[in-house]
Amino acid sequence: GKNGVPVAENFRLEQSTIADTIQAGQVRVRTLYLSVDPYMRCRMNEDTGSDYLLPWQLSEVADGGGVGVVEESKHSNLVKGDFVTSFSWPWQTVAILDGNLLQKLVPQLVNGRLSYFLGAAGITGLTALLGIKEKGHVAVGANQAMVVSGAAGACGSLAGQIGRLEGCSRVVGIAGTDEKCSILVQEMGFDAAINYKKGNVAEQLRELCPGGVDVYFDNVGGDISDTVISQMNRNSHIILCGQISQYNKDVPYPPPLPPAIEKIQKERNITRERFLVLNYMDKQEASVLQLCQWIQEGKLKVRTLVVK
Repeated sequence: GKNGVPVAENFRLEQSTIADTIQAGQVRVRTLYLSVDPYMRCRMNEDTGSDYLLPWQLSEVADGGGVGVVEESKHSNLVKGDFVTSFSWPWQTVAILDGNLLQKLVPQLVNGRLSYFLGAAGITGLTALLGIKEKGHVAVGANQAMVVSGAAGACGSLAGQIGRLEGCSRVVGIAGTDEKCSILVQEMGFDAAINYKKGNVAEQLRELCPGGVDVYFDNVGGDISDTVISQMNRNSHIILCGQISQYNKDVPYPPPLPPAIEKIQKERNITRERFLVLNYMDKQEASVLQLCQWIQEGKLKVRTLVVK
């Protein structure tokens, strides 16, 4: 159903055998990393709410972003030992895949941290960087204040840092624990962070952004976003990245704003356009290289949670 939180009983683990031989153009890969992401909740609905996300089929293997190593190849551009990635990697330990659908990776670009290709140097980092570049209208020297919700998440933690690198003069994060807030400020260079589970978010935001908010990187939607939008300046910009607070609810994407907030948005001419990173794949290569450069220079701090 659309309304509801996924539980363990919605999934099962199977053991099966794999074909001994691979066909021309195929490779056999061993899986090293799989990415678990919020959008996957949408794929558990028959109607995913978007034309680019296909629903997971019952009794089929789940899939998503993955990284692995080639164990055998009958593809002209891939050899045994190559590291590869795909956005539709099946959740299985070993797989036979079409070599044309795989992208070859250069581990040196991320100092050997292959999991980064699913995060800071992958679709997550691209979403943060291209979201800010395409929809944030950040300009060096314009004295802009940026707020990031879900700021300690994979995308948010990068977005705040990239906002600063692109020219924002003030970056404030919103997260759900004191520990997350302290990591954002001490490790990732945010000017301040608000624990939305403590105190009054609207009051704290007014203190931290006395000149109002110019750019809002929105990962969560819901009440938090309503609070931020009500403090946004005229001609400011919302980067509509995700609405994670709404994914277990039966609402369209992007969810409509409450009438009072929609009125503010229209009166102040605040942009709130749906942002889809797949529409900017012509900029992928240059953007990934930029992200890797920042990682190598220590300008982009990365935290990854890896579960075996």
